[in-house]
Amino acid sequence: MKKIILLSLFLTASLFAKGTLFSDAPAAKRVAPANNEVILSYYDSIKDVKHAVVNISTSKKIKVSRELEQFMEHPLFRQFFGDNMPKQNQQGRNRAHSLGSGVIVTENGYILTNNHVVADADEIFVTINGDNEEYKAKLIGTDPKTDIAVIKIKGKNFTTAQFADSSFVKEGDVVFALGNPFGVGSSVTKGIVSALNKSHVGINQYENFIQTDASINPGNSGGALVDSRGALIGINSAILSRSGGNNGIGFAIPSNMAKNIATRLINFGKIERGYLGVSISNLTKSLKSVYKNSLGAVIVDIVKGNSADLAGLKRGDLILSIDGKDIKGANELKNTIASYQPNTTIKVTYERAKKEHTISFVLGDQDAIGKGSGNFVKGLGVTNLDNTIREKLRIPSHISGVLVTDVKFNSNAEKFGFIENDIIVQIENFEVNTLKDIKLISKKLGKGAKRVYVNRYGYIVIIVIEN
Repeated sequence: MKKIILLSLFLTASLFAKGTLFSDAPAAKRVAPANNEVILSYYDSIKDVKHAVVNISTSKKIKVSRELEQFMEHPLFRQFFGDNMPKQNQQGRNRAHSLGSGVIVTENGYILTNNHVVADADEIFVTINGDNEEYKAKLIGTDPKTDIAVIKIKGKNFTTAQFADSSFVKEGDVVFALGNPFGVGSSVTKGIVSALNKSHVGINQYENFIQTDASINPGNSGGALVDSRGALIGINSAILSRSGGNNGIGFAIPSNMAKNIATRLINFGKIERGYLGVSISNLTKSLKSVYKNSLGAVIVDIVKGNSADLAGLKRGDLILSIDGKDIKGANELKNTIASYQPNTTIKVTYERAKKEHTISFVLGDQDAIGKGSGNFVKGLGVTNLDNTIREKLRIPSHISGVLVTDVKFNSNAEKFGFIENDIIVQIENFEVNTLKDIKLISKKLGKGAKRVYVNRYGYIVIIVIEN
């Protein structure tokens, strides 16, 4: 028995010695990156672009309610605080300040940043690395759905960042994050691209993030993510962190998406998106056996009377490409369609019954359905429910309606009692499923008091409006 065990051990050791079980890496030697007179450095990669990355500071007026002012003016309140009484300025308003970063993209002063850096700001100021002047910036346009904004400062011959084609970025590429973390001034961190095409992060409505382990700390938002040449591949947007500090998971908006949005904001001041009028899904493992192609986006539902329906697309069709660009999944289709202006003619290739077809048709306008419903209640922002919103807010599929996305301060919408994330399900005796329904119902009912039924966190609330 002992001889058999020894023989077995000998054979196993022989196999390992010959390397027949596992693949061994070739022998390697360590070498110095350069001689003693040379320093390994990325200075030349970022020395120019760092002057295109700016610090952005904003201020916002915060109105103090009259009830709070009256409470603070009460003699008992003043007696309690004594000399430490909180002071209010003459207007009864305070200012909130925030810091962020931006990237100069044109020589005449257009700056690309995040929407959340400048959102609702009353004043925006910009400082440039190596320049002692403080510039007052003008807001050109914002797109909350991608978290992109464009501002502009007066001047010329500014140093600009050069755009790289983010579609050529690969996992493992060396990258640098430039910005103004914690308000300490210009800073550069180094890392690699950890992942690409990250979606369903729950930050923006349109997501296609570059993930990196280069530190993106508070204040870096809106700054540059550049490759080892110093070319812009992304706009730093967010980190995944429980503590607020860097955990090695940062997200940047790809330069191609940022460039597309910035161009449209500069040219038009706002973003209008093409509308296909479909609900879509990725190809699941079980679905792949039904189709000839293994990549694409499956149409699971179609909005009647919209562009896809009028073009003849049907449930179950697998979208393969748009204008010759391959579509790998549902998120890519959503982002691709959103990159087109409304009323643009597109060519769609799709699979039906394992045969490929190509059709051309005109895209609708994502916001056109809602135009005219803006006067439904002044100060009320609404949007249709789609799969992305349902997933983000965990809204069950059986709930239909229109989502309240914004309630302006001191507006009629606020006075009537609407709050963000309310779902309008019915107006008087008419059910609401889309923005188009609101428009039609409003026209039918005319002016006067109306009961609006909203689903608020699972409970139905009645709001009475007057218009």
